[in-house]
Amino acid sequence: MKFSLECKNTHAFEGWFKSNDDFETQSKRGFLECPICGTHEVAKSLMAPSVSTGRQKEKIQVAAGQKAQAEIMAKMMEFAREVKSKADNVGDKFPEEARKIHYGEADSRPIYGKASNEEVAELLDEGVELMPLPDVPDDEKLN
Repeated sequence: MKFSLECKNTHAFEGWFKSNDDFETQSKRGFLECPICGTHEVAKSLMAPSVSTGRQKEKIQVAAGQKAQAEIMAKMMEFAREVKSKADNVGDKFPEEARKIHYGEADSRPIYGKASNEEVAELLDEGVELMPLPDVPDDEKLN
């Protein structure tokens, strides 16, 4: 059980106990101590009850999932922006340009562009190192 605690100097903190009896036993034996000032005069303070219905839990889970999804999308967009700011967009010629670079027929440089799943599989089979960019909207499309 989690209790909100307060020492005689009004420092507030939390403590975890097996039960209310466990709290009482530790308090009587002087085992409780304020982490801020060190006093052993510690008592439970008022705490709002935490009542959660099934529907509330569901809402919390949905909200947490949406927040996580938004954070992931933001990181993917940031990654894509970073790559695009440092690489040449070769568009549909990506497979051709990637091969030229891989086989030393063109200067090595970071590139990005478009390729079908089949073209990507062929490039990987040839040993061409590549990494698909996340398919995220451009900043201009969001505004």
